[in-house]
Amino acid sequence: MSKTLFLAAAACVALAAPAMAQDVAITNAKLVIGDGSAPVEGGTVVVRGGKVVAAGRGVAVPAGVTVVDAAGRYVTPGIFAGFTRMGIVEVDGVGVTNDAAAGSSPFNAALDVSPAVNPRATPISINRADGVTRAVVAPDVSKGSIFAGQGAVIDTRSDLHAVARPRAFQFMEYGESGGRVAGGSRPAAIAMLRNAMLEARDYARNPTSFADRGKDALLTRADAEALAAVVQGKVPLLVHVERASDILVLLQLKRETPGLKLVLVGATEGWTVAKEIAAAGVPVLANALNDLPASFEQLAATQSNIGRMQAAGVLVGVGTINDDEARQARLEKQFAGNLVALTRVPGATGLSWDAAFAAISSKPAEAMGMGEAYGSLKAGRVGDVVVWDGDPLEIGSMPVKLYVDGIEQPLTTRQTRLRDRYWKPEEGALPKAYQR
Repeated sequence: MSKTLFLAAAACVALAAPAMAQDVAITNAKLVIGDGSAPVEGGTVVVRGGKVVAAGRGVAVPAGVTVVDAAGRYVTPGIFAGFTRMGIVEVDGVGVTNDAAAGSSPFNAALDVSPAVNPRATPISINRADGVTRAVVAPDVSKGSIFAGQGAVIDTRSDLHAVARPRAFQFMEYGESGGRVAGGSRPAAIAMLRNAMLEARDYARNPTSFADRGKDALLTRADAEALAAVVQGKVPLLVHVERASDILVLLQLKRETPGLKLVLVGATEGWTVAKEIAAAGVPVLANALNDLPASFEQLAATQSNIGRMQAAGVLVGVGTINDDEARQARLEKQFAGNLVALTRVPGATGLSWDAAFAAISSKPAEAMGMGEAYGSLKAGRVGDVVVWDGDPLEIGSMPVKLYVDGIEQPLTTRQTRLRDRYWKPEEGALPKAYQR
């Protein structure tokens, strides 16, 4: 190997290798734990070995730890984006850059987005620069099945190791979309779901006896294996559903399958059956500001949806399904700020500041069954920490420092580099192209 090729290969290895976590204490902070409690003035958070070891007022700083003075700024956990397709879609109109759905594959539930996640996808750095440190990444359905496949939880670190939890959940469509792909109606979708559950249970009981009928089967062996984890309660089943009556159908399915870890996604009409959702103990990843019916299954749309569900006792986090979910998870902090503003609108139901921030940090993590690892600055959680230049729920606020797994991350993007390059245009020769 030539010296040039050797150096190039070494550079690629260095780029791919994950950086080491830093031991850091951020002091003098307006500290937001992210669990719905009020900010703590003069707080300190200590991160060691990539994990939070202490956070609060009066926390001692261990010797040898790098100290960052927040100078009274907000310090929060990173935003945990509750539903996205970040990293698996680059350009909607260019099919080869879109790995969300597999239109002609014989598989459905077995599809796994993890190998498709591109850490160099442009939206990842853009969302990181706006405070997003984790994201739920879901596949999309294709013709022929309500099951889209297995989604992942990713981080937004600048290395090539984005997938934090592969095969973290199964995603499916119900309602209008599910009926369409299942054969044209909701009865077709629910029949497909019940049949799949039966076949998955059979597989779980005796994998070797499962009859794989090949490409003509509703479930291949690989699909049945993926769904067995759902019926056994090992992974959550995220279901996109909007209409209240459809939500009640799914809650009945939950009663019939007690081990099922059901999570509702979207749930525009959830507020109308909030008591039933709360009684079933089913969490929701809801779009924050659906205030107009975009379809016949969203006729009861209102911006008060999340506030009313939470008031009824539902665990609600913010997601962005069908809201430019491949690129704009960063808008969740703006949506949370709007939920706070709703508390000042007569007749509307919003969230307190503390609850609104939890809805984009700890609550989505809890909905996914991952609250013990992500979403807050409680001891033992991963060291995803953001220092902001202002109130993080104000539209103009941006991070000044951001850590993922205790590793400080760059806040530059292609867009910021272009901005800086052309900020002061001058006459002269055309600028050179980017150089590596």
